[in-house]
Amino acid sequence: MNFQERKKKILTALDDVESLTVFELAEILEASPATIRRDLGDIAEEGLLIRTHGGAMKMENPVLTGFSEKSGVNNPVKEQIAEKAASFVQDGDIIFLDCGSTVFQMCRFLKKKSIRVITNSLPILAELIDVPSIQINLIGGELNKARKAVHGDKAVQHINGYHAHKAFIGVDGLSTENGLTAHSEHESTITTAFIRNAGQVMLLCDASKIGKDSYVKFAELSAIHTLITNADAAKTTALQQSGLHVEIAG
Repeated sequence: MNFQERKKKILTALDDVESLTVFELAEILEASPATIRRDLGDIAEEGLLIRTHGGAMKMENPVLTGFSEKSGVNNPVKEQIAEKAASFVQDGDIIFLDCGSTVFQMCRFLKKKSIRVITNSLPILAELIDVPSIQINLIGGELNKARKAVHGDKAVQHINGYHAHKAFIGVDGLSTENGLTAHSEHESTITTAFIRNAGQVMLLCDASKIGKDSYVKFAELSAIHTLITNADAAKTTALQQSGLHVEIAG
């Protein structure tokens, strides 16, 4: 049983009884106490449980951190792309992080870095707020409760007041014909502001979105410095021929 499988079982067990000891979890998962202790530490860093002396307990109020389950916390493709993206972040960087689910997955890989994060995402705030080495600038504006993210004209004005070394963004569609596209004007205006105010723009995009177009066209391929994806050459060759630098995750 790998870590992701153990994590799912641990969180399910805690949902049922709220708190468990290391030895109780070791029996449930048929794993060694040492493995369980290590897993609990890693899962606690992701903000999905509270580590206690001798065990763990579930989050009492997972209003924000619950986004991690919705966003596919166990999705290995998203995690691979996010880990690759996080490798481009250096100590001292100022970075924009959007509210996309793959960008959210970067959080677990950023926690040992000394950086400043500017974001409109409440789940990212919740994930990183207790990390001493990370300073957070939360964008203000209208809250989209469904997305747990801040949008609107005031949010764009806020972003325009800052410059970041790098922006890490997601997209709903990416093609050589129409560039970057999104489902929503609200999100596309935020992403456009990130692009405009960043020294480098890193696009996190899984293979399923490449070659597809969504509703709102908001940026040309030339706006992106690096595409980080799991897609194979069949999907990325045309993008590379258009001048886009591609990094393959996994």
